[in-house]
Amino acid sequence: MITEAKKVLKQYFGYDEFRDGQASIIQYILDGKNTVGIMPTGGGKSLCYQIPALMLDGVTLVISPLISLMKDQVDSLIHQGIPATFINSTLSNSEVENRMEEISSGEYKLVYIAPERLESYGFIRFLNTLPIPLVAVDEAHCLSQWGHDFRPSYLGIYNAVNQLRSNPAILALTATATPQVQSDILHHLHIPEKYKVLTGFQRTNLFFQVVKGEDRKRWVERYVKKNQQHSGIIYCATRKEVENLYLFFEKKGVAVGKYHGGLSDTLRQEQQEAFLNDSITIMIATNAFGMGINKSNVRFVIHYQIPKNMEGYYQEAGRAGRDGVESECVLLFSPQDIQTQRYIIDQNIINPELHQNEMQKLRDMVDFVHTESCLQNYILAYFGERVEEACGHCSNCLDERESEDVTKEAQMVLSCMMRMNERFGTSLISGVLTGSKNKKILDWGFDRLSTYGLMKDQSQKEVGLFIDYLISEGIIQVEGGSFPVLKVSSKGKEVLMGERTVSRKVQPTVSAIIPKEDGLFQTLRALRKSIAESEGVPPFVIFSDKALQDMCVKLPKTPEEFLQVSGVGESKKDRYGEMFIAEISAFLQENPTHQVETVKPAPARKANHSDTASYLISYALFKDHKGIKEIAKERGMSTATIENHIIRTYQEGILDDWSILFTDEEESLIEEAVSKAGTDLLKPIKEELPKDISYFQIKGYLVKSGQSS
Repeated sequence: MITEAKKVLKQYFGYDEFRDGQASIIQYILDGKNTVGIMPTGGGKSLCYQIPALMLDGVTLVISPLISLMKDQVDSLIHQGIPATFINSTLSNSEVENRMEEISSGEYKLVYIAPERLESYGFIRFLNTLPIPLVAVDEAHCLSQWGHDFRPSYLGIYNAVNQLRSNPAILALTATATPQVQSDILHHLHIPEKYKVLTGFQRTNLFFQVVKGEDRKRWVERYVKKNQQHSGIIYCATRKEVENLYLFFEKKGVAVGKYHGGLSDTLRQEQQEAFLNDSITIMIATNAFGMGINKSNVRFVIHYQIPKNMEGYYQEAGRAGRDGVESECVLLFSPQDIQTQRYIIDQNIINPELHQNEMQKLRDMVDFVHTESCLQNYILAYFGERVEEACGHCSNCLDERESEDVTKEAQMVLSCMMRMNERFGTSLISGVLTGSKNKKILDWGFDRLSTYGLMKDQSQKEVGLFIDYLISEGIIQVEGGSFPVLKVSSKGKEVLMGERTVSRKVQPTVSAIIPKEDGLFQTLRALRKSIAESEGVPPFVIFSDKALQDMCVKLPKTPEEFLQVSGVGESKKDRYGEMFIAEISAFLQENPTHQVETVKPAPARKANHSDTASYLISYALFKDHKGIKEIAKERGMSTATIENHIIRTYQEGILDDWSILFTDEEESLIEEAVSKAGTDLLKPIKEELPKDISYFQIKGYLVKSGQSS
């Protein structure tokens, strides 16, 4: 079965191997098992139902929450030679009837619908005339009221599917689900735990950064100016902020769009289409924009204000780099953002239990802002994933400054809280510590405490930020919802007793920039845009940025070589191969010195991104017989990042000498360990091996043996 599935993968989608989790999900579906797949954005969720749809008799039904997602998916499938369509509210009654006739006559393999359509008895009756082997439920987190996009219509999906005589398998897919939301999905769709495939939430191509204490508008202006060739999304918490920032950039002559719930449907659609087609490069939006937007070449996502929860943040940030190319996610923070989000929560959630839940999620988001540990790991831990090592390429991991001991200051804060009987929040505690003359402080007699004014050399805002840091480190715990009260945690008591020290770094102001790609990439991108305009589809439907980058590496000269480019299947080879091969040939004639091997490493800096592709720089250095640690030092990156770069060159067939990575004896040892421990996690494999065999070698073996994507 999986062998046949691989043939379909290559023929239609142009890939040789499945990514992590895809093969397991596809096998379960082909066996007729209800399954849930939880994979990161860009992890290839769509292929998990598209491949079975091409292999199974009949038509696969895909339940999708947004019209824009349906259109993008269908456009992409048609360009890959796969018959697909959608039925939604953008169609007239006669168009719906025509499509239903075409579906009945077997013209399509996939049909996309919104969940609300399953509430129609007439539509269920129509579906019962069709052979439907599979129902795919996209964005399945919408099933849970504890998720961030709860949609009541999703709760009726199982009962509707249960009425279908063809007894289809159900596949639920999502990229953002806490353990609680995962449990809800399994429960509502009657999926056994053993058919849950969780590949992890990590996005190794994303650089995460938190920026505090900056003039946000100026910071974003500088960033956008340096990245004006790239597509990006800037998220704001309110419509008002979207409008302000949109007018600011419009006056600067930047090609920006705007999107929020206060605009007309027509204007929102126009703005979205312009962004998808690269007519505008920057979209400024509230969280109303983006779910299901299948634009793969978004190079950065900036959160202009803190979002209200981690699920929303990671889903929105995850819209960067869906094609696997290195991209950036920047969160700009100001303390007043917290009050903005509290106000939004207070206005929209009446249920006390849900309200408290949302307030805790906001607190988790604030902790993310103030943590000094790995940002990627914080996110993974939030989603219940066991973390083995730091990502090595977020702003915290790349921050090399010395930590200063702040145990004494922490004891001052904790002592003050104890003397105030642990009954108050950040504002009042910081006021007492800085010697504020606030009426409430004087009325309570807190000006007579021994801790009053202990930190008067700092502003109340600075002390408040320090308290937030202590909360993020688990030294202080928060209780309550709208009016949170701070308590000394068990860890905090150890600090008070002198049994634990506290250290803190001064906030970094890293400004990571993605430089322009090389000339060939720009040439191919221009060709892609020209073709897209003539065919009336977004450029990424023709080819992803990753595919263009692979063309820059492989420089195909024949249709057979073009077929070896990542993401090129038979249909796209036949349709576009000659044009792109001719363009590459013409460019190389005009630029005879252009070679992949001539890529030179850029000066080491934080969040360094290469011209064309960062991993190729690491590859060039590795080919020059430089060690991993030496390359990491030269490039200003972690060894883990460099190792991932080298593994990627093996994955893409650029580097094929495995003897550099391990001896035959080491390979045999790893093979034996994998047979015992399985491939779900690396740590159990490592524990079966001698200490001198590294995670790097294990990853390499899994790639060589075809057990990793």
